[in-house]
Amino acid sequence: MAEDPVWITGVGLATSLGCDLGTLEASLLAGRSGVAVVTSFCTTDYPSRIAAELPAVPCPSGREPREFHALPRLEQAALWCVQATLEDAGLWNCRARRRIGLVLGIGAEWMGLWETDASRGGNRLHDPSQDDKSTLQRVHRAIGLTGPAVNLSAACASSNFALDIGRAWLRHGLVDVCVAGGCEMAVTPIGLATFGNLRALSRRNDDPTRASRPFDRDRDGFVLGEGGVAFVLERAADARHRSAHGYAEVAGCGSSSDAHHNVIPSPDPAWAGQAVKKALADARITPEQVDHINAHATSTPVGDATEAAVLRLVFGEALDQIPVTSTKSMTGHLLTAAGAIEALACLTAMKHRAIPPTINLDDSDVSLNLVANEPRPHRVDVAVSNSFGFGGSNACLVLRAV
Repeated sequence: MAEDPVWITGVGLATSLGCDLGTLEASLLAGRSGVAVVTSFCTTDYPSRIAAELPAVPCPSGREPREFHALPRLEQAALWCVQATLEDAGLWNCRARRRIGLVLGIGAEWMGLWETDASRGGNRLHDPSQDDKSTLQRVHRAIGLTGPAVNLSAACASSNFALDIGRAWLRHGLVDVCVAGGCEMAVTPIGLATFGNLRALSRRNDDPTRASRPFDRDRDGFVLGEGGVAFVLERAADARHRSAHGYAEVAGCGSSSDAHHNVIPSPDPAWAGQAVKKALADARITPEQVDHINAHATSTPVGDATEAAVLRLVFGEALDQIPVTSTKSMTGHLLTAAGAIEALACLTAMKHRAIPPTINLDDSDVSLNLVANEPRPHRVDVAVSNSFGFGGSNACLVLRAV
């Protein structure tokens, strides 16, 4: 059982570029930016006033709209993504008869909840039922899942870890099906102020759609994004038995830690490189067999240059033939959900035989085969997706077409 292939058979999403797969794919391949001036709260005194905000989350079928939209936005996004992916996989109506696990990287909307508490005034205690782990538990109960449920906190690598864990649960027979991915709602007053005061965010407030510019010489920081993506994972044999559509195989997973700094990546590319090498070895492929890399590249001066060094270390001369892109240029940085939306971008490249571009890439300062500003027609059978998080948390996925 340990070698059973695991397929992605369902997708559910809520992003600044759309809440259904067709709309998101069209946006990515058109090079459309979801970044704009923040409108959900006043940002007059903020150093960075832009983000890729999530519009209103659609109400899932069977739920009362008024009650649904009264929920915290993180819970809305998670509920929508989980229900949508189960519906897409054709498992919604039979979920009670299967052991369905749930493993998500859940973001830091606790910042917004704390702000709500503080705005009420007085000497108040924080309600622990508002913590992010309880969001996962509420989603688990609302959907009616009977398998294990785990909330991951591995910074920007959380979603890739979620898919790795979901695959392991399936291979060890702990679940029949697993929903895995991530959701993030960090565009709050505290979130925007915190990352802004760290000088991590772009300050191109007068030109929002051109602010996120991975690998460009004039990049000045990342742009926060909101939303989430959830995948249904199944053993390939089970998916075939019920004639399910397979988007791709989760062929390889690898992880490592820098043990270097809270927010700055290690200058030694070997540590992040370990995660990529492990993922390739797990998938039993060589660098020459990789057709596409979706880079973590967030649009920070240090981070993008470091990742370029990691890729050169791992792939060597083969890197010159592999198209590389960073879709954060369009979606912003979804933090805990970054790996999930970027895995979905890889599925888009496989399906359409075209790689979404890195927009706003006018003058690169790295030696990579970058897909700049326009989609590139290219057959993708094997894709690598990197997630290198704050604190040195690294996770890499290899996805293979089925």
